[in-house]
Amino acid sequence: MASTKEIRSKIKSVQNTRKITKAMEMVAASKMRRAQERMRNARPYSEKIREIAANLAEANPEYRPTYMVEREVKNIGTILVSTDKGLCGGLNTNILRLITNQVREMQEKKIGIEFTAIGSKGLQFLNRSKAKLLSETIQLGDTPHMDTLIGAITAQLKAFERGEVDEVYLAYTRFVNAMKQEPVLEKILPLASTAIAAGKDKAASWDYIYEPDAETILDGLLKRYVEALIYQAVAENMASEQSARMVSMKAASDNAKNVIGELQLEYNKTRQAAITKELSEIVGGAAAV
Repeated sequence: MASTKEIRSKIKSVQNTRKITKAMEMVAASKMRRAQERMRNARPYSEKIREIAANLAEANPEYRPTYMVEREVKNIGTILVSTDKGLCGGLNTNILRLITNQVREMQEKKIGIEFTAIGSKGLQFLNRSKAKLLSETIQLGDTPHMDTLIGAITAQLKAFERGEVDEVYLAYTRFVNAMKQEPVLEKILPLASTAIAAGKDKAASWDYIYEPDAETILDGLLKRYVEALIYQAVAENMASEQSARMVSMKAASDNAKNVIGELQLEYNKTRQAAITKELSEIVGGAAAV
């Protein structure tokens, strides 16, 4: 049985750990509210550019934009969105499991795959797996900025335009609520006209005059649309990260409280046993005298 001094030392250590996890829980809760606000603020832009892209795609049937052309799949690209820091439960584990399954499936079909890593945890996983890395960006901070993301995103889009990859997928964690985050792997290129027009009023019809020409306008707009999808995914992933970290730190704080209670009980038992032993020795000595 451990001595009372050792138990007191353990209790002090767990109490210090609980102070840290409690502080991290409060910080994550504050950051989660701001991340949710940024995520919601980005949604109107995404919805509006989706609506405009749907109108333009339907209004000019004689030109088929590059981003909407289906072709035989020999190579694919995947944009993996993960976190830069840990201590967020199974958030990264779940999305990396999806990527592992995708790689296994592509290997069975003999299809090549190239990755774009957004976030340190995903980059480390891809490096350990010796995956083919096309581009990367890390250390995004608490706020996503398009100028930080655009370089890595453009590398993947250019590969699609040149025909080096035939499909592009986006892997991220979708924010559902504070207690639930959902890993998602979805195809973003080539764009399906049905996906672009989702939620659009079918009764409405539009016609446009293009300047300088339909090719320039449609290609440029659809590129912005894809960038908006990826930016929204990064914003969703950041909100999910803070939510998962808040829940994980709360669980750690609760566990630390339980451990302290168990140690306190053990300390009391040990102290009581020591007192009883001393009394027995005193009584035994008095009887011997």
